[in-house]
Amino acid sequence: METFHFGIDRLTASMAIKLARKHATGVLNDQTILKVKASADAVAKIASGEKAVYGINTGFGPLCTSRISESDTRTLQENLLKSHAVGLGDPIPEEISKLMLVLKIHALAQGFSGIQQHTLERMLWMLENDIVPVVPMQGSVGASGDLAPLSHLFLPLIGFGKVHFAGEIVPSSKVLEHFNLQPLHLGPKEGLALINGTQFIAAFGVKVVDRLHNILQHADITGAMMIEGLMGSIKPFSAELHQLRPFPGNKHVAQTILNLLHESEIVNSHVNCARVQDPYSLRCMPQVHGASRNAWLHLKDSIETEINSVTDNPVVFDENHTISGGNFHGQPIALPLDYACLAASEIGNIADRRIYLSIEGDTPGVPKLLLKETGLNSGLMIPQYTTAALASENKGLCFPSSADSIPTSLGQEDHVSMGSIGARKALQVIGNVEKILGVELFYAAQAMDFHSPMKSGKIMSAIYEHVRSKIKPVVSDRVMTDDMEMAIEMIQSGELVKIAQEVANKENLKFETEWSELFKF
Repeated sequence: METFHFGIDRLTASMAIKLARKHATGVLNDQTILKVKASADAVAKIASGEKAVYGINTGFGPLCTSRISESDTRTLQENLLKSHAVGLGDPIPEEISKLMLVLKIHALAQGFSGIQQHTLERMLWMLENDIVPVVPMQGSVGASGDLAPLSHLFLPLIGFGKVHFAGEIVPSSKVLEHFNLQPLHLGPKEGLALINGTQFIAAFGVKVVDRLHNILQHADITGAMMIEGLMGSIKPFSAELHQLRPFPGNKHVAQTILNLLHESEIVNSHVNCARVQDPYSLRCMPQVHGASRNAWLHLKDSIETEINSVTDNPVVFDENHTISGGNFHGQPIALPLDYACLAASEIGNIADRRIYLSIEGDTPGVPKLLLKETGLNSGLMIPQYTTAALASENKGLCFPSSADSIPTSLGQEDHVSMGSIGARKALQVIGNVEKILGVELFYAAQAMDFHSPMKSGKIMSAIYEHVRSKIKPVVSDRVMTDDMEMAIEMIQSGELVKIAQEVANKENLKFETEWSELFKF
């Protein structure tokens, strides 16, 4: 198992997920502990000194001019967690709570926040023992840190709030009793260090990077299958065309689809047909899927910069050098998340168009509604209603959250990012696109049935056979919900990409492209 050194190593989105899922081990090494101790010592000296330093011996937000005595600094920090834990709504998924812990530990372990070693070790203990704080979905405006969700995340440190433990939601105080542990007493600045930061937005962002990557890979597969099913041309995927407009995403998608359709009998059967060009949803996959891949790459780069950053406030360089700035402001990742949300929606939008195209009956040998005997049977008319509804729902969710700002904190926080809302919406859109692609997989396999006995190439044949091992062809009307759910599960699981890679390796075929490394997760 890989070992990750918090506060030292560079954290990637994929490593963050490995740590949350216990596929890697996170540790605090000696170098980290020295940095953390030095920062905590600096804060202790500031707290006992005469100079006013925001958040250490003053109040917060608009109360920044109120001096706090050294004896009250601990109470101040604990009151901060209690008063700011005002989130509402359903709990976020446990994995995202774990990601928040991972990201916060890494940020604090860099030694600019004044956190104490034992506080950091308790956070790591919670992560290792699957004691996962219950964090409500709503309440952050994405600036001054994700204050409400981070407060809920760290209430258990002081014996308040609730946690997921052993399959139940229980008060954190009971879990501490179970392990014979006492609540922590926070030192100067610790409460502020814990709740200032962008770890709620960034944790959702890590999941967006993960799941958007998956749908981008599967969109190329379902799109390639639909090209075969609808006898589409592969000329628009020619390398020389995309060299004239050399966006990396476009070139990668074009080559991926050519790799998937390599030696396809179905494609080769109509290379000299009189059809001049295909509709955009087939012909322009490199441009549309590719643009979304470029957006994914921008998001990944932005998120990985963020999760290796120090985003609390004030930042402590030493006892004589602190800066009260704005590293907690979510705008640097709020904008890319809104961009990624749109990029995801467009994948669903073009897939819905391919689904509709497949039931029009304009492809030789492929009947209208993808069924030979219609009239008594509706065929595959109605699942496209569902994808149309999902695509439309996504369009409504694509309004950029970062375009809004409502002042908070008596005007001290007069511009906020709303990145937390954008991050949640992006995942919602991706969930809808997973469903659309599942339906496209269902339809594309049905379209390919009508080209038998011609076969696809080895990679696509293996994928088609895998689909047909789980979903039987539709020959007359039946309840199709289970079929659709099965296809969606194939998309969400990532299994089709694994099949493609395995067949390519076994048969010495190309699946990856020269741009694959750039788009790896």
